[in-house]
Amino acid sequence: MTDLSFDDSPRLPAGFRCASIHCGIKPSGGDLALFASDIPGAAAGVFTKSLVPGAPVVVGRELIRPGCLQAVVVNSGVSNVGTGTDGILRARRMGVAAARELGIAPELVLMSSTGVIGVPLPVERIEGAMPELVAELQHDPMRGAEGIMTTDTYPKAISLAVGSGALTLVAKGSGMIEPNMATMLCYVMTDAALEPSELDAVLRRVVDETLNMVSVDTDTSTSDTCVAIANGRRGPVPRAVFESALGAALTRMAEMLARDGEGASRLLRVTVRRAADDGEARLIAKSLVNSPLVKTMVHGGDPNVGRILMAVGKCIDCRVDPARLVATISGVTVFGGGGLTDFDESKVRTLLGMDCVDLGVELGLGEGEAQAWGCDLTSGYITENAAYYSS
Repeated sequence: MTDLSFDDSPRLPAGFRCASIHCGIKPSGGDLALFASDIPGAAAGVFTKSLVPGAPVVVGRELIRPGCLQAVVVNSGVSNVGTGTDGILRARRMGVAAARELGIAPELVLMSSTGVIGVPLPVERIEGAMPELVAELQHDPMRGAEGIMTTDTYPKAISLAVGSGALTLVAKGSGMIEPNMATMLCYVMTDAALEPSELDAVLRRVVDETLNMVSVDTDTSTSDTCVAIANGRRGPVPRAVFESALGAALTRMAEMLARDGEGASRLLRVTVRRAADDGEARLIAKSLVNSPLVKTMVHGGDPNVGRILMAVGKCIDCRVDPARLVATISGVTVFGGGGLTDFDESKVRTLLGMDCVDLGVELGLGEGEAQAWGCDLTSGYITENAAYYSS
C-alpha cells in the first residue's frame, strides 16, 4: 500500500525538471515558468467552464485531446483573456517558443497564463526569454512554483511517493476562485506509467471531490487549468494506489489554496454528512463555504449559529429537516433537536479564532457526504481587489 506521508521537501518525479525567471511581464519576481519531462508522457486535463475562457484554455483543450504532453509553459501577470484571435496566436507562439528551445514538437507543449484580463500577452518578451528559461531547468519544484504566482503569498508545491516513484503537484491561486472544473492553475507530474484514458478518468474524479470544492469568493476564473503528465519512468502502479495518492495530494493542495485566499486569516473547512445524496451534500457545503455572513462570522470569531442555519436553509432545492439537523463548530455541537444547544460561548469564540475552523452539518436523511474548503472574508480581500487592474 502507498505511503501517503508527504515529503518534507518537495521533489520532482524522475525525468522532470522545472524553472522560473523574471522576463519583464511583472515589475518584479518570477513571471515565466516551465515544467518539462525528458520524454513525452500520458496527459489529461480539465479546464474552466467559463463562457469567456482565456486563449491558453482554448488552445489547451485542443492540445490535450491526443492525451500526450511533454511540457507546460506558464506566465503570470497577464492572463491572455479577452484578447480575441490575436490572443490565440500569441498563446500558440508561447508554446512554439518553448518547444523550439526544448527541441520537441509544438503539440507536446501546453501553455497557461494568469493575471490581468484584457491585456495583450507580451509574447515577444516570452520568446526572447525562452533560452534563459530552458537553461535554468533544475529539479526543485518550488522554483517552478515561484514563477506562476499572482496574488499568492507563497509558492505551493508538494510531493509524495506513489509506487516506486513520485507524485508532485505545483499550483497557484488566491482570488477569483470557485472552480467549475478544477482550480486556478495546477500541474500534476508523476513518473508512474498510466494510460491517457486511465489518467483522465482518475484526474476528473479526484478533482471533482477536491479542487472543485474550493472557493475563496464564488468567482469562477476564466483561466482555470489542471493538467497531469505521467511519463512512466518508474513503471506502472495499480490504479487504486495512484488514485489514493492523488486524492491525498489534491486534498492537501485544496487546503493550501483556500488558506492562502486573498486577505484570508483562517482556513474554513466544511463537512456535510447524512444528506439525502452526495449532490445535495455538495450544494449545502458550498453554500456554507461561500456565504459572506458565514465567512465574516468566522473572521470575527462570532458564534452566530443563525449564519449556519441560514446557509443550509437557503438551499431550497435540497431536502432539509430542521428537527434532524445537527450543526457543529470545530467539534462543539451548537444546534440539534430543533434548537440551539447550551454550548460554551467563550470556548466556541476561541475555536473560531483558530487557524482552521471546521463547520459540520449532519442532516439525518441519507448517506450523502461532501467536504468544501474556503476562508474567512476580511478587509484585506477588498484592498487586494479594489485596484487589481490599476496596480
